Amino acid sequence: MVLNVQSPASHNQMLGQRIAHPPSTKFDEDFEIPVAKRLRRSDSTESLALPQQEDESYGSSPRPDARRNEVGDSEAESEDEDEGIPRASQTELESALPPVKTDKEAIAEYEATRAAEAGLDFKDRLGQRKWVQGKSSIYVDAFFLALETVLDEESHLFDEAEKAVFQKWRDMSYEGQYLYVRLFLRKTAAWHRIGRLKYYGDIADLNAAVDELLQEHSLPAASATERIAPGEAEPPKDTMLEASFTFADGSTDHIDSLEEASSLLLLEELKVLAKEAKVLGKNKRELLKALRKTSQKQSGLGWSGLKRSDTEESFQSEQPEDCNEDTGLSDGVGTNRDSHFIRKIFAVTGPCIRLSSAALKLFERVHLVFYRSTEWTEKSLTTIILARISRRNFPEYIVSRSNNIFPSRSTLLEFEASIRTQFAVDTILEFNGTVTKDGLQKVKDVFEEVYPRWLSILAEEQRKEDRVYESGEGAYLRRFSPAWVYTRIVHKGTSVLGRFKEHKREHQMLCELLDQHLFHAARRGSWYQRKALLEEHYMHALSPDDGRDEEAQKKYWKRIALRTCEDGLQDRNCHLIYHHDLQKRISKLERQLNVPKRLQHDFGHVRLAKPVERYVEGTRVEKERTPSRNGRRSSTGGGEAGMTTPRRGGKTIWLDPLEDNGECSVEAMCLSFYRSDGWKGYHSEGGIIRTLFGYLFYDVLFTYIPNVFQTAFQTCPLDLHTDAFYPSRFSEINARLNEISNGAGVEILKRVHEQEKERQTCVVGIDWGFEIEDLVEIVECFEGEALSTICKVMAQEYGQRGGGIPDLFLWDKRRGECMFAEVKSENDRLSDTQRLWIDVLSGAGVKVELCNAVAKEVIVR
Repeated sequence: MVLNVQSPASHNQMLGQRIAHPPSTKFDEDFEIPVAKRLRRSDSTESLALPQQEDESYGSSPRPDARRNEVGDSEAESEDEDEGIPRASQTELESALPPVKTDKEAIAEYEATRAAEAGLDFKDRLGQRKWVQGKSSIYVDAFFLALETVLDEESHLFDEAEKAVFQKWRDMSYEGQYLYVRLFLRKTAAWHRIGRLKYYGDIADLNAAVDELLQEHSLPAASATERIAPGEAEPPKDTMLEASFTFADGSTDHIDSLEEASSLLLLEELKVLAKEAKVLGKNKRELLKALRKTSQKQSGLGWSGLKRSDTEESFQSEQPEDCNEDTGLSDGVGTNRDSHFIRKIFAVTGPCIRLSSAALKLFERVHLVFYRSTEWTEKSLTTIILARISRRNFPEYIVSRSNNIFPSRSTLLEFEASIRTQFAVDTILEFNGTVTKDGLQKVKDVFEEVYPRWLSILAEEQRKEDRVYESGEGAYLRRFSPAWVYTRIVHKGTSVLGRFKEHKREHQMLCELLDQHLFHAARRGSWYQRKALLEEHYMHALSPDDGRDEEAQKKYWKRIALRTCEDGLQDRNCHLIYHHDLQKRISKLERQLNVPKRLQHDFGHVRLAKPVERYVEGTRVEKERTPSRNGRRSSTGGGEAGMTTPRRGGKTIWLDPLEDNGECSVEAMCLSFYRSDGWKGYHSEGGIIRTLFGYLFYDVLFTYIPNVFQTAFQTCPLDLHTDAFYPSRFSEINARLNEISNGAGVEILKRVHEQEKERQTCVVGIDWGFEIEDLVEIVECFEGEALSTICKVMAQEYGQRGGGIPDLFLWDKRRGECMFAEVKSENDRLSDTQRLWIDVLSGAGVKVELCNAVAKEVIVR
């Protein structure tokens, strides 16, 4: 039945992500104090190097090593060491793979198929889907797959010392390898209590595995590589291989400060220690501060160390019984005054382990090359294997894994350094609360260092584009050039110039950014907007007048601003979402310049119609407040006694009159209202649009483009979620858009359905649950031009425009009309991305309604 609520296709994960609206041309002109941003938790970072949101004009950026660069707080760690780290985004490779179960049950299901004979290597196990617990693991095999693939195809990126590290890892026992991989997938810079590493099914002798990781190995001399890292004075500490290395660090040799040791304690354990030390505090931070203050007092030296047997939580291991000897800390006067507390902490925690930074960074580099990204987790490590061994049907395309993504080792190292520099800039501008003038100056200084190198690489990349790359081949590969990152830093630095009111230099930089067509094409619209604003309001006072009076000078620059807007509309890489603002500025400038009416641009065909406001009355259900743990009733503020008041943006519960007054969401209630008026519809939140795009652009999606099909198990090209997708297929996409405009949509839809429906081919966006009869009716109800416009927006910004599409899609075959409806209860308001989609749809001539749910009655249950 077409009116059932449909959830979005499971293999499109963009819903729910906050995507910034294109910036207004009204740029902040002073050092305003913005609202401080809440620092993101390290385990919910965005994609780190090659983000799927990189095309936001001034949006938040990827955060390299956000979960890997700080000592973890043991209180935040999970008791279950097998839990994967949650993340908010996918790598481009992972997003192109089909939806497969990747939880522990799925892993266990596959590993339960045990090998009938011994001696299988990891390639045989992958081919036969056979693992033996305690002897082989899908995690280790996935790690091997990444390492062996990179060394087979791109070994030139690593020197002899690094290859020696890889060989040492291969020579380790299975249990040592398994422990390393499992720690690699967790908060790898954090200390882990050995007593809580619960891998008993795969590691028979945990202490032996730990000792293997702690063993010191010698290395051959590393080759000298010229270091190019503008904006970064020196590489991070302990990230370079020395004459010897270990795979892991032990707490007894590396923890010598109370601050680091105290981070190992859980809150309850810290309270016990604080009670013994007779210090007070309301929370963990205050307790730690008081404890450290106490440790500086001479009286603290009289304390004697505890043995593990004295603690409530005794740690059973084969380590020496005397914890004082383990720490290597003395009670003598004049020694580290923190030593007493450190011994007490070690008595509680037992020995701890963390991965050594140098080897860790090396394996991260391997995964950067393999995944074409700097973010991966337990899920992304196993997804590619689970996709390979799953029984799925995939589209037919030519697999072309690039082995020249980084032409040299020095380029790879510079790319890594550029990511760190970008992170430093973003930390100041995005993740560190209020931006100060000193912070802006630091960003400007980094920009000045990066700028000359950016120009140099830019010229080199242009030569490659002109002489080396075939048509479209370089678009995706350029995302791995340091210049791609430097362009983003220059973009950020240009905005800082505006904050310093250096508008002439800012204008120059915008011209240079627009003169290059290789990097960050999706930002071009915002650059045109800002450049036109500067020309309209500032440049007349900052440039020579050449004998013109003040009024003539202003008109001169307004005419230049007008040409800038016209250039933006004619630029094929200026995305459609920016056209409306450019058109508005053109109309304003033409009026100010007294351009004759017959010579003015006519944008009547895209004039936006305001969405129709509709009010739907229904019965809302309120739930009684439930007592909280302290005995009080939970409250969200306001409301009558005994009732909850929905928070802004929170979900509300309503009764559906067409379903025997059953409880439902506000969207389902409004959908029933439209049903009673003769409409058919889905609550799909973009599922219909993505499905139609997948059908109509099926052959375009799988057209051969070098480097974007790295495996045979992809549901889309790797560049679909990037700004490289549209320019790489400009001719094919525009040809298809013309076909759709001319009414060929139904024919294309039926052809693809006939070819692929029976096989249930895994294609991004397509939900085979939608009935073909409904899809045909929907395409017939669309005007060809309107459907073409929507598809163009998706082709230009598929990754960024997955969210914000109105909740309900409705159509009426009798009227030959389709409509979108954005449902809002009294606690909701439109987001920027929703406003953007409403502008796109209404500009294309598609009817949009704002459906406001009004509670005519409220009942309590």
